[in-house]
Amino acid sequence: MNLEGRCYCGEIRYAADGDPLLKAQCHCRECQYISGGAPNLFMVMPASGFRYTQGTPKTFSRSDLERPVTREFCATCGTHLVTRRPDLPAHLILKIGTLDDPTVFAPKIAIFTVDKQPYHHIADGLPAFERMPPRG
Repeated sequence: MNLEGRCYCGEIRYAADGDPLLKAQCHCRECQYISGGAPNLFMVMPASGFRYTQGTPKTFSRSDLERPVTREFCATCGTHLVTRRPDLPAHLILKIGTLDDPTVFAPKIAIFTVDKQPYHHIADGLPAFERMPPRG
């Protein structure tokens, strides 16, 4: 899969090559904060296939967390593009709303539904988990 995307103002562009490890929607409170209230729609992609083709993002990590993630965003318009987790160094979390063609995305699971708000929608038949699915 060869994907391209950008921030809202167009100052930052990226290319992402490779097959997604996961396509999901997350309803946890942290994702609600960073999305402005909606579930977070994302794909876990190989980090080796990702590159910024225009501009350089700003980064943010919370210093009060034991294992903080790093969020990459446009300093001009604030668009959150990517999240990097220290426990997944070979992958990154790509925000669906930043894709030039977001129709390539269809979530395969919904996670952290324990925090789901009444106005969040989970499609009928989509596997949903209170936290994470069992590993197996």
